[in-house]
Amino acid sequence: ARIEEVIEKSRKELQEIIVDHGERAADELGLEFHPKIIELMGKLNYRTSYGQNILKHSLEAAHIAGIMASQLGVNATLAKRGAMLHDIGKALDFEREGSHTTLGRDVCEQYGESGEILNCIMAHHEEEPPETIEAILVMMADAISSVRPGARRESLETYVKRLEKLETIATSYDGVEKAYAIQAGRE
Repeated sequence: ARIEEVIEKSRKELQEIIVDHGERAADELGLEFHPKIIELMGKLNYRTSYGQNILKHSLEAAHIAGIMASQLGVNATLAKRGAMLHDIGKALDFEREGSHTTLGRDVCEQYGESGEILNCIMAHHEEEPPETIEAILVMMADAISSVRPGARRESLETYVKRLEKLETIATSYDGVEKAYAIQAGRE
């Protein structure tokens, strides 16, 4: 019986840590979510995509979407919320059948998220057309967070190889002794 007690205690502690991650994410964005959504947000801390932590990616995308929405004078809260929840289905896709977008849409609908949020989730991989400016901003914020150098392990390696190749090309010319490819903006 002792082992079962240890296992149960560990499960409860992990659950508390997961919920804490979700609550801190919601607090960082100044948004409120259903407790089940908070739990799923916390679970994203333990999921990665190409080496990128999905909770950090979602938070980054939410901040980016919120900034763009504010600059454009559209609904920043909707943009932030849609970006935060765009990959929420990745907290479920390893334990249930379906794409992360469909799972995310279904769970968000179940816990009272608006049709506009559901559209942000489905539109970010173009599974349905974006119905709002905010849905387009979520798509853009997702892409910006995913493709910046260093965001994902695979793209960082590719980026470094591309820079090395540029240096090799430059030094292949007569009279060029040393070349340095440097980052300026995104490239």
